[in-house]
Amino acid sequence: MGYWKKCKLGDVITLQRGHDLPKRKMIEGNIPVAGSNGIIGYHNQSTTKAPGITIGRSGNLGNAFLYKDDFWAHNTTLYVKDFKGNYEIFIYYFLKSFDFKQFNVGSAVPTLNRNHIHPLDVLLPPLPNQKAIASVLSNLDDKIDLLHCQNKTLEAMAETLFRQWFVEEAQEDWEEGFLGDITDINPTYHLKKGEISSYLEMKNVSTSTFNPEGWHKREFTSGMKFQNGDTLLARITPCLENGKTCFVTFLDEEEIGWGSTEYLVMRMKEPFHPYISYIIAKDKDFRDFAISSMSGSSGRQRAQANVIKEYNIKVPPLEIIEELNCQLAGTLPKLKNNANKIRTLEKLRDTLLPKLMSGEVRVKGVI
Repeated sequence: MGYWKKCKLGDVITLQRGHDLPKRKMIEGNIPVAGSNGIIGYHNQSTTKAPGITIGRSGNLGNAFLYKDDFWAHNTTLYVKDFKGNYEIFIYYFLKSFDFKQFNVGSAVPTLNRNHIHPLDVLLPPLPNQKAIASVLSNLDDKIDLLHCQNKTLEAMAETLFRQWFVEEAQEDWEEGFLGDITDINPTYHLKKGEISSYLEMKNVSTSTFNPEGWHKREFTSGMKFQNGDTLLARITPCLENGKTCFVTFLDEEEIGWGSTEYLVMRMKEPFHPYISYIIAKDKDFRDFAISSMSGSSGRQRAQANVIKEYNIKVPPLEIIEELNCQLAGTLPKLKNNANKIRTLEKLRDTLLPKLMSGEVRVKGVI
């Protein structure tokens, strides 16, 4: 392994438990509060200088996050207090290559103890190698971030057009209607028991347009069924509040998928473009209405399909519908193309990460 050396994780970095900060004590500011699964709020003070790294200590174990601005390290995290001369960006990817879940010392709530992971045996490359490895992986992540930004911009443009034409510029003489007039909620599809098809669990529904990962094939038993062009809307608290929604895009346009009953299936009727259901599902006014329709036991309340169908909406004339359809027909392929590129780059990064960290794959020009 040349100049690579064997040592303990505690010789590479020092991890420190984060600092308590209840939400009620957060003071309005622009300092991100780093929780076990990312940013959980903002505060007016920081505990840690950038660049900084956290890993999940309680709840979500071991998830590594890199912060390029000063932040508050919450007590649900461990943060790197001392990099000991190592390259910060490399350490971020270094920590991402570990499976820390095996060191869970909690019972009901998974918990990670820094004293249990500091003695881990690790293999550390010299600083030039660290910088070269970090450059390869960060370049991939930069490309992924750029594609995500492009899709957010495309989504925002589509949402703006919809709101402008369907809400802000709605005319008094437009037909008064309900969501159920233009959208099928939980439409009926046919799958036979035992049939193999794509399955999507509720936990794998994201907050972005597409779900390129998280699908797997399994036998149909019972549940919600959906097809290409449908929108899946999380119907339980807090998933609905957090915006868990996705637009279904199968490579095989004839495929039918299925999954949890904990989301609603929305499908646009003719002549509306299928993507409009996703735009409606992401709209704040609609979400507020959906949340108000919830019923059921505390903590697991569900938005009700029969109530959501009654959401008021003005139906524009056909020429405006067709104009929006034309705009979306040009936007959707760009969103899909970017999502496919993201999936390819993520697979490449995730494949390279363990190989680069073990020394199996070397970066050209360094030892």
